[in-house]
Amino acid sequence: MYYGFDIGGTKIQLAAFDQQFKLVKQQRQATPTQDYPEFLNKIQSMVQQFDSALQTTGSVGIGFPGIRDYHDGAFISVNIPCVIGKQLEEDLTHLLQRPVRVENDCKCFALSEAVLGSAKDYQNVFGAIIGTGAGGGQVTAGKLCTGVHGFAGEWGHIGINAYVLDKYKIPVWPCACGLKGCAEQYISGSGLQNLYRYKHQQAHGSALDTITAEQIMLLVERQEPLATAVFEIYVDMLASSLATIQLSYDTDAIVLGGGMSNVSALYEKLPGLINRHLFDRAESPVILPPQFGDASGVRGAALLHRDEM
Repeated sequence: MYYGFDIGGTKIQLAAFDQQFKLVKQQRQATPTQDYPEFLNKIQSMVQQFDSALQTTGSVGIGFPGIRDYHDGAFISVNIPCVIGKQLEEDLTHLLQRPVRVENDCKCFALSEAVLGSAKDYQNVFGAIIGTGAGGGQVTAGKLCTGVHGFAGEWGHIGINAYVLDKYKIPVWPCACGLKGCAEQYISGSGLQNLYRYKHQQAHGSALDTITAEQIMLLVERQEPLATAVFEIYVDMLASSLATIQLSYDTDAIVLGGGMSNVSALYEKLPGLINRHLFDRAESPVILPPQFGDASGVRGAALLHRDEM
């Protein structure tokens, strides 16, 4: 049996899959974020419950919202402060008395969709999460690429194309990571909000306090002029960023994830716009919606042990 955890700042989801990767059992519990022993005990308790109910000792893979320092194995996560600086994989392997694999949740999404999901018939796949932020992972022939330091797939922190910034007269915005001009500030769901607020202030001379990406897309559906214009800018910026991915990884498929993956217009517009940002003879990959959506996290985490299958 293969167990997959999808750990977030609010909830921990655990799912068990059989040898054919059919879902057998799943459970959700609240995430302890401030106390590390409590966090470890919660995971141990959930695993023990599954072991007992399923009469097995399942392998454990974990999709985690953070990154690991590959020099000392310590993890960093804004969403779960108690894990910062801790040897999570090593501690859980000792506590659960079995090998535990921990990987970034965006990479688990990519692995799930490349191996079992909408891109399973493609060779070289990039999973692009477009939600509050922008992250991802690259999978070639079923193998996840993590890179030497675990940063592979962090496309949200590649600088946005200077040409598109100049084209639409958008300023260089700082990113929470400490860099400036990260693509995440323009092409994530939060980026869509940033663009709309900026263009609203330009058009009306007044700041807009809050507006969600969902509200903006409702305005686009109603053909509200400002929202429609901003969405066209957003899609072009997203296409330029995905073109950078294409030139870096030469994929045959990109699977979108996160909240913005639910916007059907992206699948119609992106391929042609991506081509405009590629050199002659380079081709846009197929742009696919996710098959498993929010459930990709647990499947991808469980797949971290697939080499034992």
